[in-house]
Amino acid sequence: MTAEDVIYNSKLYADDDFNEHGPDIVEWYEARPVTVPAAVAAGSILGAFALGALTAVGILFLTGQLDD
Repeated sequence: MTAEDVIYNSKLYADDDFNEHGPDIVEWYEARPVTVPAAVAAGSILGAFALGALTAVGILFLTGQLDD
């Protein structure tokens, strides 16, 4: 059932008809902050740097710009 169906069908009922089921209880929770251990953060930074350096060396090798 889509939101449009609910709006359309709600016009078929009186306001008192919706109160017979009681209120819906909705609990909203604040999202927990994402925590990353220091070792994982450092490893991902070092991995990204190594991947970037490897890509740069590979591009230089393929273009013939890498001198011995």
